[in-house]
Amino acid sequence: MIVREVKLRPTKKQEATLNNWLWHLTGVYNWAIRKIELDAQGGIYYTKQGFQNLLADHGKVLGIPSHTLQAVLVQAHDAWTRCFKKLAKKPRLKGRRNKLISIPFPDPIKPSKDNKISIPSFKGFRFHKQELPEGKIKRGRIVKRASGWYLQLTIDAERIIERKDNNIIGIDPGFKDLLTLSNGRKIENPKEYDNGLRRLGQAQRGRNKKLIARLHERIKNQKKDRNHKLSRELVENNIKIFFSKDNIKGIQKKFGKSVSNANHYQLRQMLKYKSSLCGTEYIEVGSKGSTLTCSDCGARSGPTGFTGLSVREWVCTSCGVIHDRDVNAAINTLIIGLGMSHEEYQHVA
Repeated sequence: MIVREVKLRPTKKQEATLNNWLWHLTGVYNWAIRKIELDAQGGIYYTKQGFQNLLADHGKVLGIPSHTLQAVLVQAHDAWTRCFKKLAKKPRLKGRRNKLISIPFPDPIKPSKDNKISIPSFKGFRFHKQELPEGKIKRGRIVKRASGWYLQLTIDAERIIERKDNNIIGIDPGFKDLLTLSNGRKIENPKEYDNGLRRLGQAQRGRNKKLIARLHERIKNQKKDRNHKLSRELVENNIKIFFSKDNIKGIQKKFGKSVSNANHYQLRQMLKYKSSLCGTEYIEVGSKGSTLTCSDCGARSGPTGFTGLSVREWVCTSCGVIHDRDVNAAINTLIIGLGMSHEEYQHVA
C-alpha cells in the first residue's frame, strides 16, 4: 500500500460542507469517547462492529455518509483499545485546542480524471495536478491544514526501492551534525526551525494566527522532506544499518529545541519501514558508553557528563589514538551492532 496526498481546490460550497461535517463529526467523536469511558466503568464493553451499529441511522439525519460516521466511531474505539492495552494515553476530547481535522472515507474511490476526483457526496473535487501511482484506491481521508484542504489516498500498489550498494554502517545522531556515520561522513543539520524563527517571531508579535499556523506547517514539511530523502539514501546504499538509540525524552528535558530541530524519531521510523521494503537490515543499538569508549582499544577514557559535551576531540590515554567524538561513537555503534569485540573489529577493518 502507498499513501499519496494531493492538495484539493474546493469551491466555497464544498468548503462550507466540509467545515459543517467536521463540526458534526467532532460531536460524534466526543460522544463516542465519553460513551466508551462511562460504559466501561459499569463493566460494559463493545466490539468494534457492535459499537459502529449504535449510530446506524444517524448518517441520514446529519447528512453525512454512514460509512464516514462509522469510521469516526472506529477511530474512537481504537483510541480506547490502545489505552486499555496500555499502548497509549487516555484519549482526549476534541475542542478548540485539540481539533478534529480529518474526515475518513473508508470505501474505495474511483480513479481521478482531468484533475478531478469523486468521493462520496462530492462529485468532481478539483485538485492540483500530480502524478499518482497506478493501482486501486482503497480508501481516502480529507485533512484540513493551515495551508488548505488535502486528500490522502491509500493506493494498492507496491513501493519500489532498489539497493545500489552493500555497505554496513553505524550511525550516531547529534544536534550540531544531524548524523555522523562510522565511515567518517557527517551530515549537516539544516535546523529548519531555527531558520524560520525570525519570520515566525514577526507573525507572533503581529498576532497573525493564520500565518503562524502556515509557518509551523512549512517547517514541519521541510523536516519531513529532509528525512524522507535522507532515509531513502541510507537504505539504498547500505545492506545493514545500526542506529544509536538515545533517550529522546530525557534529552528533550535539557535540550528541547535541539531535539525538535533534529527530529530523529521520525527519521528512525522512516528507516524502519523503508529498510523492510528494500531488504536492508535495520537495528537500533543502545547508546550507553558509545562516546567515552575508545573504538580502537575499548578503554573507557573519553569525555563524560554534561561538562564533556564541549569536548569534540579527545586522546585515548591507553593507546594514544586521537578521536573525533561523533565518529568514535558511530564506530562503537557499528561494533556493538556487529557483536564484535574492539580487537576483532580492528582485525577486520
